[in-house]
Formats: sequence, structure tokens, C-alpha cells
Amino acid sequence: MGLKEDLESKPPCHPRACAIQDCLTKNNYNEAKCSHLIDALYECCNAFYQKYGDNATSASCPKASLLRLKMKQRQDERNR
Repeated sequence: MGLKEDLESKPPCHPRACAIQDCLTKNNYNEAKCSHLIDALYECCNAFYQKYGDNATSASCPKASLLRLKMKQRQDERNR
């Protein structure tokens, strides 16, 4: 699915959250092997908040302020 479809899923971004769980299970909970899927979830959640505002909620997304912090931390890690 693409970003548009994942935003329209119930709850929003749920397919991306499920993909992370599947990846973690298949890789003995090694988060490094699923990093690209975490980034994809954060991309979806960021688009969700841009579309519906920071007070919107989705069971698949962290709160908007935490999402932005986690995205910044991940970007900082990549830039090291």
C-alpha cells in the first residue's frame, strides 16, 4: 500500500505498524533490521498529523510531539 491508502486505513497508518511487528517477529526482535519500516511508519504518522492536526489520534502513531522528537533523533543518528 502507498501512503494515501495507509492514511485512510482504520486506524490510520495501521498497516505500517503491523509491518514493523511482523518484521520484528521474523528477525528475533532485532530493531536494526526493521529500521526502514519504522521510518515508513513515522512518515505516515507525520502525514497524518499534517492532514488532521496535532490533536488527532491514531492507535498506530505516537503523539505528534513525541513523533517529531523520535524523527529528529533518528535523523541525528544517521548524520553521525
